[in-house]
Amino acid sequence: MKRTLIQQLPTLVGQDVRIAGFAQVIRDQKRMQFVILRDHTGTAQLFHEKGEEGDALKAAISSLTLESAIVATGKVVANPSVKLGGIEIVLTTLEVVGPAETPIPLSLDSSLDLRLDWRALSIRWPENALIFRVQTTMEHAMREFWRQNGFVEIHSPKLMGTASESGAELFQLDYFGVKASLAQSPQFYKQMAMAAGLDRIFEIGPVFRANPSFTSRHDTEFTSIDVEISWVESHEDVMQLEEALLHHALSRVAEVHGAEIKALLGVEIVVPSLPFPRISLSEARRILAERGHVIAHKEDLDPPGERGLAEYIREQHGHEFVFVTDYPIEVRPFYHRRHESNPALTRSFDLLWKGLEVTTGAQREHRVDVLSQQALEKKIPLESISHYIDFFRYGCPPHGGFGLGLTRLLMILLDRKNVREVTYLYRGPKRLVP
Repeated sequence: MKRTLIQQLPTLVGQDVRIAGFAQVIRDQKRMQFVILRDHTGTAQLFHEKGEEGDALKAAISSLTLESAIVATGKVVANPSVKLGGIEIVLTTLEVVGPAETPIPLSLDSSLDLRLDWRALSIRWPENALIFRVQTTMEHAMREFWRQNGFVEIHSPKLMGTASESGAELFQLDYFGVKASLAQSPQFYKQMAMAAGLDRIFEIGPVFRANPSFTSRHDTEFTSIDVEISWVESHEDVMQLEEALLHHALSRVAEVHGAEIKALLGVEIVVPSLPFPRISLSEARRILAERGHVIAHKEDLDPPGERGLAEYIREQHGHEFVFVTDYPIEVRPFYHRRHESNPALTRSFDLLWKGLEVTTGAQREHRVDVLSQQALEKKIPLESISHYIDFFRYGCPPHGGFGLGLTRLLMILLDRKNVREVTYLYRGPKRLVP
């Protein structure tokens, strides 16, 4: 008999079915036995009325342990007293295909570290499994958007001979006697695709940061969503692309999972209106100062400043997102293009969502002479990035792009407190297993 999913049961009343999943609840009473079985689509009640000596079902349920993997057959019957959809399955057979040891080593109130130690168990909980279904829908929606808009998917190398960002955050390794590193970003290879004439590209892939940070929003390995487009006139073109992408993805998440997210996580998915608000860094700092928050360093926002700006945007615009633009050259990479009218500022932006940075983006510098000069100003020896500079020597269109951290995006979307909660297997300074 073919397996039936629990979500299909309401349409099968009166029919015999075969279902499979984990034993979530076991109630072994004097005359009756109940098992709540859970699969990835929901939960259902299994019922057995105890028979005489030699009752195989009675024995199987009596010895059953919580979270064991079981396969059951029986008839679907209507029972209005059953809270799980008003139906139950009157058992014919029950097979334990994967018995669980007892006791289970964690519970709903276990620490986050213990839940990460036993990730194979904690993901079984419906609210955690939902996270990864949402992740899947979001990625598929993004790919749908890119496909509709003529993008090409690339897979850039994760073994690199040249740092694409700060050299201080590199995981270094020996590569057949040559020093190499794990990729911090596909940035250089995204730009190579522009020089190659691919015009519009995206990548969803792993990146690595040797950052000994223990904050709730950092990890040493994460999935990066990267986009680059050619023939831009300014960073405004890039911002318009990103807000359209996020609007499409969040619309699809709300459509597919909105009700379940509200029921299991207590979170209302808000699909953002277009366009997103925009504000320059200097204007943001002025507004924050007027509201009593003075940032010590002038080149960027601090976390309290990001949260304060988000509060202001909610008050003035009723919006969860805001683009902060025009960052000074001191805090931006050498490959960000500068404003001709004010060379001290870059054509760049950060995107904040609910007071937390989710994106850094910019128009890139595509003119090889200017790019080389900006690298030298950042004290980067040209010989160390010669392969990168070569991308621009034979004609390259003006271009720009951005990068999104998938786990940080999910953390904010689902109102979780830590990226560890929304990562399949988290990697941090003190976690390398499981």
